[in-house]
Amino acid sequence: MNGVKRQWYDGMAHSEDWWAVWLGLIMFFAGLLSIAGIDIVGWQAKPSTWSEFAKAAKPAGKAWAGLGMWGSIFVTYCVWTVLTCIGAYFMRLDVKKFFYGWTCLFVITWAVWLIGREAHLAAPVNQFEKYGLGWGLSLGGGASYILALGVGLIIGNLIKPFAAFIKEACKPEWFIKTAIVYLGIKVGLMSMKAAGFAFEIALAGACATVVAYLLFWPIIYTMARKMFCLPREWAAVFCSGISICGVSAAIATGGAIRAKPIIAVMVSMLVVVYAMVELIVLPGFYSTVAPDQPIVNGAAMGMTVKTDGADAAAGAILDELMRANAAGRGINWEADWILTAAVMTKIWIDMFIGVWAFLLALIWVYKVERQPGQSTVGASEIWFRFPKFVLGYVFCWFSYTAIAVIWPQVIDAASIGANTVQSPMRTMFFMITFVAMGSITDFSKLRGMGRLALLYAVALVVIIAPIAYFVAWVFHRGMVPPLAS
Repeated sequence: MNGVKRQWYDGMAHSEDWWAVWLGLIMFFAGLLSIAGIDIVGWQAKPSTWSEFAKAAKPAGKAWAGLGMWGSIFVTYCVWTVLTCIGAYFMRLDVKKFFYGWTCLFVITWAVWLIGREAHLAAPVNQFEKYGLGWGLSLGGGASYILALGVGLIIGNLIKPFAAFIKEACKPEWFIKTAIVYLGIKVGLMSMKAAGFAFEIALAGACATVVAYLLFWPIIYTMARKMFCLPREWAAVFCSGISICGVSAAIATGGAIRAKPIIAVMVSMLVVVYAMVELIVLPGFYSTVAPDQPIVNGAAMGMTVKTDGADAAAGAILDELMRANAAGRGINWEADWILTAAVMTKIWIDMFIGVWAFLLALIWVYKVERQPGQSTVGASEIWFRFPKFVLGYVFCWFSYTAIAVIWPQVIDAASIGANTVQSPMRTMFFMITFVAMGSITDFSKLRGMGRLALLYAVALVVIIAPIAYFVAWVFHRGMVPPLAS
């Protein structure tokens, strides 16, 4: 962390965080051209609930209707293959291996996505007659997410040679961060309709995050040191990983305190594996136990699940399950507000990583391991630790809000391009994230980490989940999404 001179723009061409911003902004600006009557993003394929497979997907834009289902899927593949391979090149990945892996991911993702939208799986109860159904699971879009995760986990744990083959392209954090930038467009559009509600979620999420993490870290650090007898370095990296933001926080803390690299690696493996467990368990649990507290559930998810990918994925499943549940009761909540609560809370946490790593570096340099002549810690470390994809998210959010305020006459035209980017494009990246995340999750990695795994389980069940839910309830109770028009 010290001794290496860095410029503020370092990583812009090579880091995963920045490439999420670049992919996000490319489509953000392309979508804006609809203001001038030009739809250059409508080729994106868009699945829908179907009972006849021929109607399973179509181009998102009316101007591109001539492509049909298979034409739009092919163009979607070509465009995103070019863009992601360019990103892979600049991120110094093996482009050839990435291309093959990406192609496999794309095919698996779309097969699962279309299957998951079949009416018996996805159609809500109030649309059974429309699709001629006598029964259905009413999972909404959650069926596709669950299938994608299941297929990914099968690949990662039972078809390991294939998992190794596609590993170069399995970058769930890159994919989900790109999707979150697109979610900023969605939040901007939603803010046009309900600005007060959007900012209330943001403010309450910030307050909840501060309260929760002032409790999480010291409690778990004390438990790790006193009850599980972990060394100071192990306890600090572990606590940041489980208390703040998973892999990113563990790595940032390890670098800040100059811990042995193996510590961050082992903690990161635990975070990824447990995130999968949380992703499978929590959405169904929250939607069943508290079906009338959607925003509370979303915010609690954001504080409990410890990776950006798993949190956004869990929030997406929760959003689908809770809206499908509400639709069965005659309540039609607008989509993505529950997901937004989960992601927005997580974004506040992500922004906290840089500050926390900086503070820990100060403590370790000046207090814990103070040595004569030791170098200082620059405040610039906050910037270097800051998650850059958040900049793309906020830029998209505020840009569309500004358009609504300054040029309300172009809202309808702007929404044409924006809706393609924030809906089918964003959802596609969520789906690819599920498959990629499952494919790199190997539950056998828990072997040999008994004490750490036990500490993680105890801290999660006894401390993280209860406190997160209580804090979310205090700040978000009674908040429900606006009704869909």
